[in-house]
Amino acid sequence: MIATERLILRKPAKEDFERFFEINNDPKTNMHNPSGPMGFEKAESTFARMLDHWEKHNFGGWTIVEKDNPENIIGFGGLSYKLYGEEEKLNLGYRFAPEAWGKGYATEFSKKTIAFGLNDLNKEEIFGVVRPDNVTSVKVLEKSGMSLAGKLDDVPGQPESLIYIIQK
Repeated sequence: MIATERLILRKPAKEDFERFFEINNDPKTNMHNPSGPMGFEKAESTFARMLDHWEKHNFGGWTIVEKDNPENIIGFGGLSYKLYGEEEKLNLGYRFAPEAWGKGYATEFSKKTIAFGLNDLNKEEIFGVVRPDNVTSVKVLEKSGMSLAGKLDDVPGQPESLIYIIQK
């Protein structure tokens, strides 16, 4: 478990799946996702991969709750290895429920997660990939100290995603 000023980041548990599915199946949380809302089977496999990542690497995506209301899961996110084309990179990712938007949680979360990755895990660099029209997430990555490093043609027929990086 890791804490920020207002958030608790904890290892996900199987009991968190229902909320994981709710957040990832919400059309609002997928406005910038070319694949659209996550269906039940995709959510099951994604959640299982998140739990497996923890088993294999002893870190991964967290369940995110508010300190003031620790029973209320407001999002999921963290660091995990992800393919960027053919190359595996340490990726910062997150998805918050719409009711948590506009409160600075994503930036607070991202700054803490980056510090954890660079300092506690002693990683040399962390990447983030974002759709170019997701202006809010672009701002979060930039406020968290990440810089634009390039583009990735990861969605056929769509504009290239932006790749951000932060290094030690």
